Amino acid sequence: MYFLSGWPRRLLCPLRSSERPFLIEPSAQRFYLAVLSETQISIWFSRPSVLIVSYIESGKAAAQFGFYQLVEWKPDDSMIAVTAANGYVLLFDIIGGSDEKCLYEPVYPKGARVKVTPGYKEEQCAPALTLEMKKPIDLEAPISCLQTLQEDLLVATADGYLHMLHWDSVSNGRRAVNLCTIPFSLDLQSSRGGPCLDLDGVHIREMEYCATLDGFAVVFNDGRLGFITPTANRLATDQLQGVWAADVSDGTCVAVNNKYRLMAFGCASGSVLVYMIDSSTGSMQLSHKLELTPKHYPDIWNKTGAVKMVRWSPDCSVVMVTWDCGGLSLWSVFGAHLICTLGEDFSCHSDGTKKEPLKISSMSWGVEGYHLWVICSTDGAEGDEKLQQTGILQFQFIKSALTVNPCTSNQEQVLLHGEDRLYLTCGDPTQAHSVSDKSPSRDSGSPVHRPSASTPLSQGLSTLLGHKHWQVVQIHSTYLETNWPIRFAAIDWSGQCVAVAGRRGFAHYSLYTRKWKLFGNVTQEQNMTVTGGLTWWDDFVVVACYNFIDRQEELRLYVRTSNLDNVFASVTKLQADTLLLNVFRNVVILFRADCSICLYSIERRHDSPNPSVSVELLQEVSMSRYIPHPGLVVSVTLTSVRTETGITLKAPQQACSAESILLNLAGQLIMLQRDRSGPQVREKDTPANQTKLLPFCPPVVLAQCVENVWTTCRSNRKKRHLMEALWLSCGEAGMKVWLPLFPRDHRKPHSFLSRRIMLPFHINIYPLTVLFEDALILGASNETAVFDGTGSSSLEALFPFCTVERTSQIYLHHILRQLLVRNLGEQALMLAQSCATLPYFPHVLELMVHVVLEEEATSREPIPDPLLPTVAKFVTEFPLFLQTIVHCARKTEYALWNYLFAAVGNPKDLFEECLMAQDLDTAASYLIILQNMEVPAVSRQHATLLFNTALEQGKWDLCRHMIRFLKAIGSGESETPPSTPTTQEQSSTGGFEFFRNRSISLSQSADSIAGGKFNLQKALSVPSGPSSKGGERWCKDSDSAENLYIDMMLWRHARHLLEQVRLRDLGCFSAQLGFELIGWLCRERTRVARIDDFVAALKCLHKDFLWPFPVIPACSISSPLKNGRCRPVLSSRLLKSQSADSLLNSDMDTTPPQVTTANHSWLDSLGAVSKELDSASSHGGPQTHEAFLSPLINKGEECSIGSATDLTETSSMVDGDWTMVDENFSTLSLSQSELEHISMELANKGPHKSQVQLRYLLHVFMEAGCLEWCVVIGLILRDAGVIKQVVGFLDSPEVPAETVQSIRAGLKAVDLWASSDCLGYKPFLNLIGPQLLKLLEVPVEQVQAEAFQPTGASKLSDPPLLLPRAEELTAAHPLPSDGPAGASARPLDDTPPQPEEQEPLEEGSYDCTLS
Repeated sequence: MYFLSGWPRRLLCPLRSSERPFLIEPSAQRFYLAVLSETQISIWFSRPSVLIVSYIESGKAAAQFGFYQLVEWKPDDSMIAVTAANGYVLLFDIIGGSDEKCLYEPVYPKGARVKVTPGYKEEQCAPALTLEMKKPIDLEAPISCLQTLQEDLLVATADGYLHMLHWDSVSNGRRAVNLCTIPFSLDLQSSRGGPCLDLDGVHIREMEYCATLDGFAVVFNDGRLGFITPTANRLATDQLQGVWAADVSDGTCVAVNNKYRLMAFGCASGSVLVYMIDSSTGSMQLSHKLELTPKHYPDIWNKTGAVKMVRWSPDCSVVMVTWDCGGLSLWSVFGAHLICTLGEDFSCHSDGTKKEPLKISSMSWGVEGYHLWVICSTDGAEGDEKLQQTGILQFQFIKSALTVNPCTSNQEQVLLHGEDRLYLTCGDPTQAHSVSDKSPSRDSGSPVHRPSASTPLSQGLSTLLGHKHWQVVQIHSTYLETNWPIRFAAIDWSGQCVAVAGRRGFAHYSLYTRKWKLFGNVTQEQNMTVTGGLTWWDDFVVVACYNFIDRQEELRLYVRTSNLDNVFASVTKLQADTLLLNVFRNVVILFRADCSICLYSIERRHDSPNPSVSVELLQEVSMSRYIPHPGLVVSVTLTSVRTETGITLKAPQQACSAESILLNLAGQLIMLQRDRSGPQVREKDTPANQTKLLPFCPPVVLAQCVENVWTTCRSNRKKRHLMEALWLSCGEAGMKVWLPLFPRDHRKPHSFLSRRIMLPFHINIYPLTVLFEDALILGASNETAVFDGTGSSSLEALFPFCTVERTSQIYLHHILRQLLVRNLGEQALMLAQSCATLPYFPHVLELMVHVVLEEEATSREPIPDPLLPTVAKFVTEFPLFLQTIVHCARKTEYALWNYLFAAVGNPKDLFEECLMAQDLDTAASYLIILQNMEVPAVSRQHATLLFNTALEQGKWDLCRHMIRFLKAIGSGESETPPSTPTTQEQSSTGGFEFFRNRSISLSQSADSIAGGKFNLQKALSVPSGPSSKGGERWCKDSDSAENLYIDMMLWRHARHLLEQVRLRDLGCFSAQLGFELIGWLCRERTRVARIDDFVAALKCLHKDFLWPFPVIPACSISSPLKNGRCRPVLSSRLLKSQSADSLLNSDMDTTPPQVTTANHSWLDSLGAVSKELDSASSHGGPQTHEAFLSPLINKGEECSIGSATDLTETSSMVDGDWTMVDENFSTLSLSQSELEHISMELANKGPHKSQVQLRYLLHVFMEAGCLEWCVVIGLILRDAGVIKQVVGFLDSPEVPAETVQSIRAGLKAVDLWASSDCLGYKPFLNLIGPQLLKLLEVPVEQVQAEAFQPTGASKLSDPPLLLPRAEELTAAHPLPSDGPAGASARPLDDTPPQPEEQEPLEEGSYDCTLS
């Protein structure tokens, strides 16, 4: 509502004086402030904040009258009264200077807009005033308090009398009333009338007149509180009566709130009691208390001392309190606490040391509540004199536009305004602009000039919660200096246009253009003043104003798009002064000073060239019977809300018409509904221009203590509960919502079920607006930043810097809970289901469970009807039930778990439900709960289940956590389980991580075999059994049963993967979990690592690694297309292959993609002997190459991807830039036939990442001695060197005979399959013909080499024509001479199939370890 801004200012008095001021009192309009010291009265001006005149009493007069004590202004600011200690009342005349004479004048720059209207000097300049003392009045007793009435001055003296003086004391004498003669009782109906004898010797300490109650709130010197009211209309001396406040005897001060008819009494206990007068009995009733709570202010709440002063703001919406010990505290009118300077950064330095609270002797609100003027008390200490120089502190405030212009309550924006700037919560203006651009073309006849629920604006999340920052708009300085202060501000429905109105005229600003629009004609601006507020309707500013020339109250509409001029305004003359205005769809509602309500319709006119509207009076409603004083009406709202719901209405258009009027009458919310009891006329039977509006029923009171009301004129069929609800802000009582209740599925409603229900709930922020569909409340709060200046007396050191932060809060869980408490579970379910799409809906359910659990489980008393089982049953209706419960449990202390799971079910059952639903992360959370609530055996059993499922689904992060968890259970060290690395090692093998502490040689060369013999010693030297490195992986000091248990599960999973030929998953599994694949494969070499069906295994690998089956080049079959299609194919392959690397990252595993594609380290010269390119990892060299980042392609294209990086590497290019590829090809001038081969080879090759992975697996199987798998991988890679290597190994006596037979049978099966189903493999099988012949030269089974001759060889054209060009391309890679012509089928293969070239790498050259 009100928020502190920045640091306070210190206004130094220019006159040096030994006296210190102790009292400040504002004039009626607050433009002047009187500051009192012992013998001096000074008058300050508010803007600019300067001293105008100071009157210093002579020593002789000071001795006669005594020191000054109190001061009071005459309502028209023409006189001032000062009381002196010896019982005198001194009256001063305030005499203004002549028109030409000013104390301060503004200096305008050349060409600035200068006002030339009469009287502009008084409005813009600080006037020159003089003070003249009139004849003093001696009351012959010390004066305790002073109060002004219109023409009278009321003075209370210490002898128990109440004196009534006339301001013009010469013409009229004084009258006095003895307090003892005033009858006092507990209420005005009491029969115990008569003089109150116990007031003998008692006098009034402080009093204040309340115009709307027509009486005085008084505090007696014995601490009792009372209210004195005249029995007749005239305040006569003998016609007074009073009422007591029961059981209070420590009152210290009082302040009255005229708008809400409240009396705030400060007490010696430090609390403020706010009383109201009961309208029926006339007794004083306690409305609420204002006090600091021990929860928020534990150090100071009971140490504040007595309340020193209470001050209501000028708009009566907040109250400021200060105590004897110092400090300031701000509350809203019904007790919502906003600010206190006794805690947090206000009371501590940045190093944590306590500050002395600021002690205040007097304070006063400035104009419109933008400033609080404060005079500090000094206690007379010398140090304090130096600390606080003679001067006045001025605190600056920002306030909500709702305080004075409540018509903004039907919008979803927050608008705050300070003295010279506006704070808006709008989001992205471009998004709103796209909607508003269409607004002029909307159908003017439509009943709703608002965006529909489908537009982005109706969803406030995107625009209103986009960020935490305010959009700050500086008010135009030209308008401000002439028309300060700003009285009203309004924002339009889109949040992009704001209008402000000051002393005269108004101005508006557009966020689209970032420009202000002011009246071009200054005279027009100065001839009107806004009286009843302003608001927006479509592109029009609606203004209720007073026209000074015609002396007429008017309703004006100015269009935003035209210049601000009366020519473009629609003017409607009004009969009485307007106090409030509001807009609902196409209807303007006005509340007037004669307590009547007028409804006007607005319709856009199409007949005029400029945008204009026609305004017609629809209806007048007199409220004078119900409203005692027009100033008590806080807000007036038109709404479609009413007691019965839309189900009972036959006509749907009635549901969105203006059905009810809501009046906030001094905090009482009153509703007037249309009277439908008479005969209803069908709308189609009456002409449109004769439709008579229904009268209104007598008013009904909906709620008490209401500060703000929110309703919306939009509709959303899916969220009717929220859209048709009425939202109330009720101060310390929090919020209330008047919620409609709908029968489910349009069934007939229960006769006993009311149509609406009022639900209260507490919130932690002060609400400034409600986002209806988003179930959010938006607000603001003060934040502070401490700055320790160099001097301890600087304001920066004394006070923190204050800023205003945007806040928001979810309220849905409060409403759902209230409905469940009232056994309205069906309504709660409908409401929750309508909001289930909100992003924070899971949080709503969690909050509801958490709040109920905390309350019930920590209650000291047994709860007869616990709510938690109901809430648990309610949450099970939603798919998020399992997550909600476990998240709530994890955030709750362990002691409450038993209570929670007694209501929601056994955690073991919930865990199993998670497993069945494949929700493994939630199951893992339940496992932590089971670990704490069950014995270790149970948690191990469930952990094993989860571990196996996670292995099967490839959730590697979860697997690592489960391994750690199982170890922790076994070792009993569940408090400090061993940590597993959470970040992935960067790997050059495209997703497979090398296992730990193992030197890996990625290329085995066949020429290291002497005489074709191969020493299997290395492969067979890996120790077998669980006590190998596999056991040391987790626990180096012992191979415990736990490690064996975990290893058994890992072995079982690896066996499962290998049986199903899921090599890629096996590689991921090994890399992610550090599983020692080679050692395990050695043990399983003769068991599960065998291959029964080579062809099936080959097909599985093709599918698993997205590797295309080879195709025979088109030119080889003399295709007629060979001259037309090759270049486009190559270019399209190159383009598609950009995504080859990113493609596999998505399918590999659940971990994030690895850093780059394979980073190759190149030798100094490509002419030198090259190692296998794919196996060269980034560990070997410093160069890094760019990774190709591109979107994933469709699965359908995956099988035909060629990798462009392969091409660039073999073309001796390091950076892989596409333009260089083109340049290379253009310089090579390849023939058409060769390009066909190149494109075919690219088509026959799988993604680069798959190639790297296959090479890595080949190495693993080779080291483990699983020769069958080596053959299959060699076939898919079409690497003749691998086949030659394996055939060389088969001569070793250590290779079992079954393996030899298996390989021999497998290759024959592959050959048969290739001949019938996949001719693309035949060229490669021809290439490895010599190896196959060698394999078949075993005496056991003689097979002719012809069996392996390609059946389609006769169809092939002459491949050798590619040989010279291939040698040119790969100069360092001479092709093998011992193979047949088909060997040249892959001239661009990354792996040269020349075995003589491959040199064995050193064992330690690629030492890849996982830390």
